[in-house]
This record gives sequence, structure tokens and C-alpha cells, in this order.
Amino acid sequence: MGTLGYYSALAKLAPGALTKGVARRVQGVARQALYRRRERLDAPRVLRAFDVSRAEELAERVLEARLGGAWCEVTQRACVREALAALPGAEARVRARARAALRGEFDVFGRKVCFGEGQPVDWSVDPLTGYHYPVEPVERLRVVGPGVDPKYPWVLGRLEMLVALGQGYWVEREEAARRAFSRAFVERTLDFLRANPVGQGVQWACAMEVALRAANLAQALVMFADAPEVRRPEFLVQVLGALGEHSAWVEAHLEDRGVVPNNHLVANLVGLLVVGVLFPELPEAPRQVARAVAGLRAQSEAQVHPEGTSFEGSVPYHRLVVELLTLAWVVARGAGLSLGDAYGDRLHRMYVAARVWCSEAGLAPQVGDNDSGRALPFRERDPREQGYLAPLGAALFGDASLAEGLFPDEAAWLLGWAGLERFRALPPAPPAASASFPAAGLHVLRGAGAVVTVSAGPQGQRGVGGHSHNDKLSFELHLRGRPVIVDPGTFTYTREPAVRNAFRSTAMHNTLQVDGAEQAPLDGSRLFALPETARARARVFHVGAELERLTVRHEGYRGLSSPVGVERSFLLDKRERALGVTDVLVGEGVHEVVGRLHLPDTRARLREPRPEEVSRALRVPEAPRDFEPLGVELGPAEAPVALVLFVTGLSPRLEPSGYSPGYGLAVPARAVVVRVRLAPPAWLRWVVLFV
Repeated sequence: MGTLGYYSALAKLAPGALTKGVARRVQGVARQALYRRRERLDAPRVLRAFDVSRAEELAERVLEARLGGAWCEVTQRACVREALAALPGAEARVRARARAALRGEFDVFGRKVCFGEGQPVDWSVDPLTGYHYPVEPVERLRVVGPGVDPKYPWVLGRLEMLVALGQGYWVEREEAARRAFSRAFVERTLDFLRANPVGQGVQWACAMEVALRAANLAQALVMFADAPEVRRPEFLVQVLGALGEHSAWVEAHLEDRGVVPNNHLVANLVGLLVVGVLFPELPEAPRQVARAVAGLRAQSEAQVHPEGTSFEGSVPYHRLVVELLTLAWVVARGAGLSLGDAYGDRLHRMYVAARVWCSEAGLAPQVGDNDSGRALPFRERDPREQGYLAPLGAALFGDASLAEGLFPDEAAWLLGWAGLERFRALPPAPPAASASFPAAGLHVLRGAGAVVTVSAGPQGQRGVGGHSHNDKLSFELHLRGRPVIVDPGTFTYTREPAVRNAFRSTAMHNTLQVDGAEQAPLDGSRLFALPETARARARVFHVGAELERLTVRHEGYRGLSSPVGVERSFLLDKRERALGVTDVLVGEGVHEVVGRLHLPDTRARLREPRPEEVSRALRVPEAPRDFEPLGVELGPAEAPVALVLFVTGLSPRLEPSGYSPGYGLAVPARAVVVRVRLAPPAWLRWVVLFV
């Protein structure tokens, strides 16, 4: 009955989606039935597919024929190396990545895991707990649940280290080092294939992971096309057969069976496209490429709003989707395939949106889930980092409005020297301006060194809320590129359901909580759903040379026995370098109200404001006429970054909290907390002075 109630709720949130989801489930069952009856891609079938009679002929037939326009083909090596040589530190970064891959060293959500050079990798281990997933058919496998998290072994199984080895092979000039990288590529690939038979173990439990692994393996194989170790027939037969099996598995297990398909389906389609374009001779490749092209055209419009924001309800997932769609765009374009003008327009607008909410240091706010996912494994990036997207978009689309910052490593690999020349020819972009994205419910005020990103809109995934949080009217404040008031993040998914919901809760966001209630109910059995009950929206968005105003509202507390509506106004005063915030509560009854401001660390203290600080705060329009005797100073004591002053009656306290700047990461932090008992209508005001 719980499941029935869940789907009934989804049917109301996304009319028609449930019916379509049922139809897709039927199609999925049929696809899997066909998959089980198909003939496996063994050695004789591989030879027939590539029209050769002997395995010794494969290298010339397969690898020397890759002369299209894909970024990873040997013909592109010189222009990529030329672009990298022009970027400060790029070649050193490549060598460091490649040598780490050679050592069998992985970064698993901030933890270094090393298996040793030439040693087998334990592909089924959760490095955090040591738990080993059994290698058994996925139908019998317990993949998720309390105490286990498949995302940890999936970091290993995406085989991003194969691309890193290929990067080293391209950049390194010493022959002995290049041979070491190519041998490691062969060894790691065969080690994975031996340890993870098709359809068995955690590495086959999610089609998204299979698709991303296939894309990485295919690109790396092309990068090593002239390496003697890779051209050996016994290796080529196995790896080509594996690519065909990966694509067949993904096609049979497309993640389109949910009520509202999401980024997993996009990843499935990108994997099919990359493998099929790079190796079109594989038996099902033409059909799979056609399916991927049609699917990506449809999903780019279904999962990207016309304003250029992801429908996921998550800023970090916006980055993942941008990278997925970019990889598909580059690979398809190199093969002369068109994904359509609408696809290109949505992708272009995604780059524009990412620039708006990035701070000067390139960090984006953590609105919604952050699982640190990426699809372009060319350089390590902070899980919050999105600043590299604007220059990548500038080079990709020739858009001067995105031409800021440094040409990124990702662009050098995907676009080579021609991309760098295109970027250098563009005039510098003007500073990013404030913007509102109502479809995503994201609203950004910029000025005086501040970036204020506010969440006030519908739940993501067309109301399903799979990656949304109870963060309505919450915000992040970055000053001079530094996160100062933050969303605490995500930390975990399925390993600890209570912790997952704690990080999604109202109390873990910079908004008001009334009577201890949640803005939307959190169901411990539905960790990737959040009902649309708050009905948040922006009422006023006004930008100007000196003052900018945003007024947002939500109805998440209308279900209380004494209903309450909450409205919050942000006023960015560029003259005084300050942010004024006013909360208005309307309704009836008497309520316990708690407001919180979460910090990224423990560096904060209570102190008495100086007279000139009080005078400055009083000049902010709509500021309170009197303040509490103690304010909260944020940042290091020797170099504070802001001072928060509260209206009299809101006495601030500093309480322990936690901050997760990426998946699986957590650091001690503090929260500024105010508590008050009030009867609406009531007004709560406070001011943040930028130092």
C-alpha cells in the first residue's frame, strides 16, 4: 500500500507520466527478453563483424581506420598536445594523473585508495567499509541498503583511469614511459573483464555505470591505437567483444522505466553513442547510434528547461548533465551526426546558466544533491567547481559572452589547438550579471563581490524531487569567490538513510523552520522522492545599478494546525556592500520559529559590532532600526569576511553542524541559530555586512 500511495502521489505530480512509465516498463521487459536470447559476441562474431578472417588482421582493420573527427583519435594527438603545452601546468597535471593510474591509485570521494602498480584491483570492494559485493547475477544482488553504498566501487568501475593512462601516453615523450602506460591500459582492462563477468556483480547493477565505463573504455582504446601492446589480436578480440557486450547490456537495461526518466537515461544514451560512433562495425552499433541520437534529442528537451537549467532540481547535477551532453555533442559532430539545433541551443544555454551562479573562484552553490559525478575525466575538479564550464562553452560555441577565465584542460582535450585559437579570438566577456531561472527555481543576485543564490521553485524532475532538498527560500552567499553561508550538501545516499534525510531536511538549510515541521514530508523508504507541497516561487526579481531585490515565498507550513505562509526578501545593497534579509510570516496561532545560517567551517564568533558597522547596517534599506548587542563575525579571526547583525529579539547562537563539500565528504562546521516564539503577522530582519 505504501508503494501504491507513492505512485498515486506521482501520478498527481506528473500527470500522464505514470502511464508512460508503465508502458516503458513493458518495453523494458521485452528488451531484456530479447537480450537473453541474443548470441553473445564471442571471438568468431567479432571477426565477422569487422570483416576479417584472422585475429591478426584486427589491428589494421579496427585501429587504423579510426580517421574521423573524434577528439580521441591518433590524428588529433598533435593539436591536443599543442593546446596543452600552452596551458600553465597542464602537462604536469596530465603526468600526475597518468602516474597515479599506473600505481593503481584511485581518488574515491576524497579518499586515496592504492592497489599498487601491476597489482589486480578489487573491483567489488567498498573502500570505506571493506565490504565486498559478491560476484553473482545482478538479479540476486543486494546493491543498496543500510551500511552499503555501491557508489564507492562504481568509482573504480567507471574505468576513468584508462583515460588517464591514455592522457599520459599522448603527452609523455619518453618511450619507456609511454610503453608503461600502454601496458597498464591492457592489464587494467583485462583485469576488470576477468573479475566482472557480464551481468554479474555490483559493476553491472546500474546501466548508467555500464554506459560510462563503456564510453571511457572506447575512448581510451582509440587513444592507444598505435601502441603495440594494444594491437595484439588476443587483446583486441576481448576488448571489442566487451564493448559490444556493454552496449547490448545498456540497451537492454535502459533506465527509462521510472515515472520520470532522469540523468541516468542520458548517460545510457551517451554511452551507446560513443561506443557506436567510435566502433560502428560492432553488430548492433548502427541501431544503437540511431536510438541514442533520437533519445538524446528528446531528453535534451525533456531534461533541460528552455532557460538552460537542468530539470534535476540540483546545481551539481547540472554540471554532470552539461558534461554528458557535451561529450555526445563533440563525438557526434566529429562523426558528422547532427543532434539537432534544439539540442545545441539547450546545451549552449546550460553553459550560460552555469556562469551566472559561479563565484569568482569558479565554485557553484550546492542546491540539491551533490554526488560529485562527472563525464569528462580529464582533470580532477572540486565537486563544487563549475567555473571551467564558461570558457569551455565559449570555445565550443564561439560565444564571447562566456569568454572568461583560463582555457580549461577539458577544452584542450575535446577541441585541441583549434578550440584554443577560437577562445583566444573572442573578446573578454563582461562580468556575469544577476539572473532568475524560474523553471529551476534558482535566482541569483550579484554585485559588490557577492553572489547570492536562492532556491525558490518547484521540486526537480517535474515534481518527483529525486535530487531536491527541503531548501525553499534557502540561499548560499559567496564573497569574493569564497563560500561564506552555505548549503551543507549531501554526504551520503543509501548507506545511511537517516543521514541522507537529515542532509535533505529543512533544518540543514538556511531558511526558517516553523514548529519543527518539514517543508515537505521526508519518507525514509523513498530517499529519491520529495513531494511538491511547498509551492515555492519568486514574486519579485528586480536588478539595478545600486540595489537588487528578490522576494520569494513558500506554502510548506500551510498544513500545520495553525497554517503559516513564509515570505523572504533579499536586498543586495551594492553601495553599502551588504545583504539585507526580511522574513514575513502570515497566518494564525503562536509558533516556534527557528532560523539557521550554515557555515562551511567552525570559524565564527560572537562579538559586539562597532558603531560604524551599526551605522552602515542602518543605511541598508528596510533594515531594522535596532540590533542585538552581539553579532556574528564569519571567517578567520585574523581576516573576517562578514558580520551578521540581527534585529533586537533575535539573539544568535553558534551551534555545531557539518558541511559536506562533496559526496562522502564531511567536515566540522557551525551554524548560526536564532529562535523566537511569535504570533503572525511577524517580521524578522537581519543584515550581512561584507568585510
